[in-house]
Amino acid sequence: MDRRQFMITGASAMGALTTELALPTWAHAADKKVLQLIIQPEPPILIAAFNQQAPTQYVSGKMFQSLMTYTFDLKPMPGLAKSWDVAADGLSITFHLQEGVKWHDGHPFSADDVVFSLADMLPKVHARARAILDTHAKSVEKIDDLTVRLNLKAPFPAVILMFEPGFAPMLPRHVYEGTDYMTNPANQHPIGTGPFMFKEWQRGSFIHLVRNPHYWKPGMPYLDELIFNVIPDSSSRAVAFQNGRIDVLYGGDVDNVDIKRLSEIDGVTYTTKGWEMFSPLAYLIFNMRKPPFDNVKVRQAMMYAMNREAIVKNIFFGLGQVANGPFVPTELYYDPNLPPYTFDPRKARELIKESGINPADHTIRLLSFPYGSTWDRLDEYTRQTLEQLGFKVDLQSTDGGGWAARTGDWDFDITTTYSYQYGDPALGVERLYVARNIVKGSPFANAQGYNNPALDKLWSEASGSTDPVRRQALYSEIQKTLVEEVGNGFLVDMEFATLYRSNIKNLVTTAIGLNESFDNVHFEG
Repeated sequence: MDRRQFMITGASAMGALTTELALPTWAHAADKKVLQLIIQPEPPILIAAFNQQAPTQYVSGKMFQSLMTYTFDLKPMPGLAKSWDVAADGLSITFHLQEGVKWHDGHPFSADDVVFSLADMLPKVHARARAILDTHAKSVEKIDDLTVRLNLKAPFPAVILMFEPGFAPMLPRHVYEGTDYMTNPANQHPIGTGPFMFKEWQRGSFIHLVRNPHYWKPGMPYLDELIFNVIPDSSSRAVAFQNGRIDVLYGGDVDNVDIKRLSEIDGVTYTTKGWEMFSPLAYLIFNMRKPPFDNVKVRQAMMYAMNREAIVKNIFFGLGQVANGPFVPTELYYDPNLPPYTFDPRKARELIKESGINPADHTIRLLSFPYGSTWDRLDEYTRQTLEQLGFKVDLQSTDGGGWAARTGDWDFDITTTYSYQYGDPALGVERLYVARNIVKGSPFANAQGYNNPALDKLWSEASGSTDPVRRQALYSEIQKTLVEEVGNGFLVDMEFATLYRSNIKNLVTTAIGLNESFDNVHFEG
C-alpha cells in the first residue's frame, strides 16, 4: 500500500468512526421507520421565517407549511389552501383553507393565522417576504374562518409563486401575537402544522423530529422519525452514506468530487430534480460602499480574471454551467444573448490600471462561505485571483450564523454565496438589486449596496406588467445593465444532486424537492 492509499484508507476509517459517534444509538430501533439525514452546516435556528439559509429551510419545511406547493414545472398545488381564486383584474387571490388542520400544540389552524402571518409577522422578520408583501400587498383580510383574501396594490403576477414553506411559512398567531418575535421561547421549540414535530436538538450532534400523530392528512406521515445528523467533515459524510448509516444526501452534503462514485453504489438513486423553484446561482458579493469594489472597473476586472469554466469543471466537478448574468436558464425571462465575460487576465490588469486603484494599498477581507469543501476551494481560488491582481487578502473563516450576521451587517469586502431564483425574477432576483432592499440584517437582500435608480424603475414596471412580451423586454434590459455594472460577480448556474436509497419512495416529488414536508415519503416493503 503506497502512502496515498494509506492516507485514504485511514481517513475513511476515521470518518466511519466519527459517523458512528455522531448517530444516536436509539435512532436505529428496528420497529421505527427512521430516516437518517445530514444537516450541514448546523443552522442557527430551525424556523425559516427567521432565517432563510438552506439548512434552516431543509428542517423547517418538515414542521411548517405554506398555502401551496409546486409541480416541477412551477404550477401551484394545494398546501394549507385546498383551492384559490385569482381575480380577473389580478388584484386579489382568495384562499380556501383545508379543514381540520391543527398546530402541533393542538390549537386549530384558521384564517386568523394566515392573516397574522402575511400581514404582521412575516413582514417584520422575513426579509424576502417583507420585500414582496410591503411593496405589493394592500391588505390581507379574513372572509371567514377558512377563507382569506390577499389584496394587491396593483397586478403582480409573480405572487402566485411565493407560497412555499421557505418563502411564506404559516405561523401560529396564538403563540407569537403580542410577543417579541425574535425572543419568543417557541423559537427553540417550533410549533407548526407539518407532519413532523420538534423533539430534540443536541447541538453539534443531531436534530430529532418525530411523527405528528394528529396530522391533517389521514394516515400520514408514513415515517416515525427524522434524524438530521451533524457530521462536520465532508469525507465523513460520504463514508456515512457509503456505509448505509445515512439514507439521503442533500445537495452540498458531500464534495462534488464524490457524487459520481456514490451514485454508482448498488441500491442508490441519483437525481437533480427538485430544484426547479430554486435554480441556485453562485456568485461573488462585492461590498460596493467603499474602495476598491465601489469602482465598477475593479468589479469588471474580477470577472475577466476569474476562469469560470475552470471553476465549473474543477471546483464544481461539472455540476452546473458558466453563468451569463443574474438569471439562470430555468428562470422566467432569462436572456441567453448577453455579452460574456471571457477569461482574460490581460484585460483584467488593464481595467485595474484604468480604475486608478493601486491594489497594493488594499487588504481585501474575503469572508469565507462555510458550506463545505466546494466553497472552501472557491474561496481559495478567489483569494489567488485577487492576489494575482496585486491585492493583499485576508481570508476570514466563520460558521453559517457568523456568515449570515456579518454579510447582513455589511462587515466584509467580498464573499461568496448562492441565491435561489424562485421561478419569477420579481421574487428571487429583484430583491438582490433594488435600492429599497439595502437594509442591514439580511444577507439575502441587497447586501452589496448596489444602487441604480433607473434600474429600480424598470424592476417595478416589469414586476407589475401582465404582458409577457413587455416583461421580457424589460428584464432583458435589466440583465444587460447588471452584467455591465457587475451587480454581483456571476459565476455558476449550479446543479445540486440528491442521492438516496432506492427503497425510499416519494422523496423528490415537487419543485422544492427536499424542502418538502416528507408527509408522503416511505420505505418500500
